[in-house]
Amino acid sequence: MTDRSLVDRPRIPSVPADDREPTAGSRPLGTEPPLVPLGPVTRASLGPPPPTDRVRGWVVAIGLAVVAFVVRFTGLGAVTDGGTPVFDEKHYVPQAWQMLRNGGVADNPGFELIVHPPLGKQLIALGELLFGYDGFGWRAAAALAGTITVLLVVRVGRRLTRSTLLGGVAGVLLICDGLSHVQSRMGMLDAFSALFVVAAFATLVRDRDDVRDRMALVIAQDRVGDHALGPRLGVRWWRLATGVLLGLGCAVKWSGVYWLAAFAVLAVVWDLAARRSAGVERPWRGTIVRDLPPALWALAVVPVVAYVSAWWAWFGSETAIDRWTDSGPAFLPSALRALVYYSGEILAFHSGLTTEVSGEHPWESKPWSWPMGLRPMLYYFASGDQVEGCGTADCVSSVMLIGTPALWWPALAVLAFALWRVATRFDWRYAAVLVGYGAGILPWFANIDRQMYFFYMTPVVPFLVLATVLVMGEVLGPSDAPRERRQTGLLAVGLWVGLVVANFIWLWPILNGLPITQEMWDAQLWLPSWRAQE
Repeated sequence: MTDRSLVDRPRIPSVPADDREPTAGSRPLGTEPPLVPLGPVTRASLGPPPPTDRVRGWVVAIGLAVVAFVVRFTGLGAVTDGGTPVFDEKHYVPQAWQMLRNGGVADNPGFELIVHPPLGKQLIALGELLFGYDGFGWRAAAALAGTITVLLVVRVGRRLTRSTLLGGVAGVLLICDGLSHVQSRMGMLDAFSALFVVAAFATLVRDRDDVRDRMALVIAQDRVGDHALGPRLGVRWWRLATGVLLGLGCAVKWSGVYWLAAFAVLAVVWDLAARRSAGVERPWRGTIVRDLPPALWALAVVPVVAYVSAWWAWFGSETAIDRWTDSGPAFLPSALRALVYYSGEILAFHSGLTTEVSGEHPWESKPWSWPMGLRPMLYYFASGDQVEGCGTADCVSSVMLIGTPALWWPALAVLAFALWRVATRFDWRYAAVLVGYGAGILPWFANIDRQMYFFYMTPVVPFLVLATVLVMGEVLGPSDAPRERRQTGLLAVGLWVGLVVANFIWLWPILNGLPITQEMWDAQLWLPSWRAQE
């Protein structure tokens, strides 16, 4: 997408400068100042405003969320291991059930060390509370999380591209991604991680637009030059929401801290860019003085408070693991000392979870294989007498965690184009998506010996989708391009989206455990790396 849609806003009532430091939107009550023309810096300097078709935007987002709900919940509880959880569900589902029966905390010593924070398992427990201890019950919360993630991706895609059409395309792509589909139908933690990461990204982008709207008001009032550091921006509720969501993401899995660090840097860089675009005399110093202290509060202190609050049941338990240990830093209250000690035990477990110590897992993979999904995972497999309904005596039923190739295989080209746009055009949209994508994959290169799995990419998929949609926007062309150019671009984008949808439909049997023939099973496995290791 281009900046051709930028327009100057109408003149807005101004307030004469006084001796006070400017605050975005401040104006003495009861005054009626005269209209004054804008200076050389305008709202257009801060970037294009969001699209104005709000009703249509929400209709598209909610409509696609309904589609996602149907797709994610269809046959949700059908595949089980004789009525018990499959794959890593065996860790989290029983813990969630005990939390439900034990006041929100799991303390069964048979679990040994519980190695993730409690929030994700508490959310699984809510599904079990409503629907019972069966496949549907222990997967319902994850399926709902996957549905809400689709809604958020439509909204953030629309805000990034300033196009309701492309926002809708983002939703279709996420619905039709095999990894997101399967992980949203498992009683595991990663669908919740994805939800909180995407929600935090959405509120952060919303905060960026809000800051520019506040700056636009100051520009319109000709108050940018009232102070060399620029205006104070007031309370930024969207950024506070970002901090809360990131803290809750860490309360699902500690890997949320990667996005916490990345988004904090991104927020400060955006503040600096806003001050520079608004013509602030000293933007760097203004960012350090005006923006950095509240950013530290919103994106450092608030996430910690949100994270600790997720341990409410552990703090109130008499029997929770390590709750009453007396180890830990002496300067902390006893409850926090115990939490720090327990967290150290969890960290030690994860540090020792290496191939050398624990052996090689048959579906283990390394991060260099993740961008194109070269090593998927088999969650469930049954054949022979265990499976009926394919029309032959030799049926296969499987659930394979695999990204839809039509979306994943162009990933390297999409990411390369995004890097080129950042390097040559300083395009903030591509930079934001790359930051979200990189935060989910680059940290894993720091310890290659650790056991790693493809489902770690669950929170990354939405950023792949958004990057793909941004590229589709380039293919589509600007709205004022010649008619032939737009039609050609629309045809290309339509074919690309149609290929993803068709590919998803082809994979549907092995994403959902439907009975298929042995020949069909062999036809689904396109690459040697998709097969089990001998």
